[in-house]
Amino acid sequence: MSKHKLHVKKGDTVKVIAGDDKGKTGTVTSVLTDKQKIVVEGLNLVSKHQKPSAKNPNGGIVKVEAPIHASNVMVVEPATNVATRTGKKLNNDGKLQRYSKKTGNLI
Repeated sequence: MSKHKLHVKKGDTVKVIAGDDKGKTGTVTSVLTDKQKIVVEGLNLVSKHQKPSAKNPNGGIVKVEAPIHASNVMVVEPATNVATRTGKKLNNDGKLQRYSKKTGNLI
């Protein structure tokens, strides 16, 4: 699968628009561009069984954040706190910047 640039970056606040966690917001902790997925802090938790180890002598079941497909989230604009689509446009220096399609403000 080819690597595509995604509309979200690490550190963005995003709102989930599809799936079990629909309507919830969180911060992006990592971006997996090759799979077009992102990991959002505190969302899409799955149970993982762990064997006992030196770090965790009892083992047990732990909750871990699983990746979400990037198409299932929208960036939340920091200024208005509303989920918005994003676009890219050149600034004065000729560098691409993201902007909100709803308000036109830079993100």
